[in-house]
Amino acid sequence: MKLIFSIAARYLFGKKSTNAINIITWISIIGMSIGTAALILILSVFNGFESLLTGMLSNFNPDVKVTLAEGKYLSKDSIDVKTINQIEGIEHLAFTLEETSFFVYKGSQEVGTIKGVDDDFMKVTGLDTSLITGGAQFGIETEYGIFGSGMSMKLSINPSDGFTPVTAYMPSRESKGPLAKDFNGLSFYPSGTFSVGSDVDQQFVLVNYDAVNTLLNLEDHFSAIEIKLKNGASEKKVQQALTTFLGPRFKVSNRYQQDEGFLKIMNIEKWISYMIACLTLLIIAFNLVGSLWMIVLEKKKDIAILKSMGLTKNGIQKIFLTLGLLISSIGLIVGFILGILLYWLQKDYGIVSIPDGFMIDAYPIEMRAMDFIIVFITVAIIGYIASLLPSYRAGKVSAFVRQE
Repeated sequence: MKLIFSIAARYLFGKKSTNAINIITWISIIGMSIGTAALILILSVFNGFESLLTGMLSNFNPDVKVTLAEGKYLSKDSIDVKTINQIEGIEHLAFTLEETSFFVYKGSQEVGTIKGVDDDFMKVTGLDTSLITGGAQFGIETEYGIFGSGMSMKLSINPSDGFTPVTAYMPSRESKGPLAKDFNGLSFYPSGTFSVGSDVDQQFVLVNYDAVNTLLNLEDHFSAIEIKLKNGASEKKVQQALTTFLGPRFKVSNRYQQDEGFLKIMNIEKWISYMIACLTLLIIAFNLVGSLWMIVLEKKKDIAILKSMGLTKNGIQKIFLTLGLLISSIGLIVGFILGILLYWLQKDYGIVSIPDGFMIDAYPIEMRAMDFIIVFITVAIIGYIASLLPSYRAGKVSAFVRQE
């Protein structure tokens, strides 16, 4: 094996009779380097967006969320809150009540989701860190609410206007009569705006828990229990304990499962982009096929001599497979260095910026060790495939120089 590697290295770095072969070989190395760097950066940018959005969603979503498997609401009296609080690993829990509602503000009308939150909601989530205007105030005597940034824009909320309330309407659940109202209304004043960078911004309005119960003609009902875990607590064990205690009537979701659809779509986009880059790298690898083929043609006499000295057909093929993998390895190493350099420049200096209007100034980027392993395997496979045809041709060269 040492002999095969030595011959392959000599064919790569040794002087060629035709300068064009050197040029094509180095073009192959440069192409593999750029392709490798592109693969690393594509994965890193998607990682950056995933971490950014997951972090922002974590300010709205709790560590664990308990929802009803069937139905919309349930009375607090039907569950043992004290026992849930005693489950190991639970630090805080909050009850919330969600329903689709119709909002009206100064002639603007919009359908969204009204979410009633209790006093413990801010302890369970980090929503206070996602406020972009105002504060998280829900009121006691006067009702207040905080709006997702998208919902605030759709209703044209004026933060400086403290005199015009927003009104949420819901169909009345009471029995109909001649004096019965078709709709219940809840008026409240905007106290703040939050943004977590997802569809949540476009549809949610958060108000007082008791006020939403009144709006829905309910009393102390909830649609979800939102739970914050203690530091170091096992999410899996808490989920299992809640599932065992609450039974099949409830669905217990961790943070990933709460936005599973959104994160799956992002993951699909990530790997589709990666596959497109792989196809581009495969096209670049045709340069590698060409350079190896020209080296085979140039080294016919050397191959014939090696065969006459006893080197088998398999050995000849291994030389050119090793040569192809050697070119790919150099491209891989240079590509990793180039990718890390560009990552550092983007991370520290934001060389590729995002247009105005977004929450960040430059594309987020995050490197993970697993990405390097995936790219290494991808480039190695492409390099191996590109080396197969030239190595097969080298194996067919006759041991007799005159005959060739």
